[in-house]
Amino acid sequence: MSSIWGEKPSVGTTYPTCLANPITRMHIAQYAGASGDYNLVHTDEAFATGARYPSVIAHGMLTMGLTATFVTQLVGHSALRRFGGRFLAPVLPGDRLTAVATVVEAVWSSGSGRVLLRIVATRNDAVDVLDAYAEALIAR
Repeated sequence: MSSIWGEKPSVGTTYPTCLANPITRMHIAQYAGASGDYNLVHTDEAFATGARYPSVIAHGMLTMGLTATFVTQLVGHSALRRFGGRFLAPVLPGDRLTAVATVVEAVWSSGSGRVLLRIVATRNDAVDVLDAYAEALIAR
């Protein structure tokens, strides 16, 4: 994966990555344990299918966390100033998740810059599952 460090990205520059190949039931169970979120839609197949999902679903914050890891690898932990997003669709066991970060704004002055990114995470069936944003301050 490439990084913003050592370059001066311009608007339209993209950074693709694979977040998970695939999301597994183990990922979901481990996230439930780490977060304390044992909602039955994440942990009980019968409950999830009764709620009209095809299977248990991954926690939205699991997808957000995987995306945040990608963003911090891209811009660096100390550079990240804001990060957030909106969940668009459920993630199921077996889904492969990819993401693309696109520079939507880049302001440079005296070698340092402020970069705004839009990050879209997508399932293997081409359905977007997360629409996120990040702001980073890049010092040179």
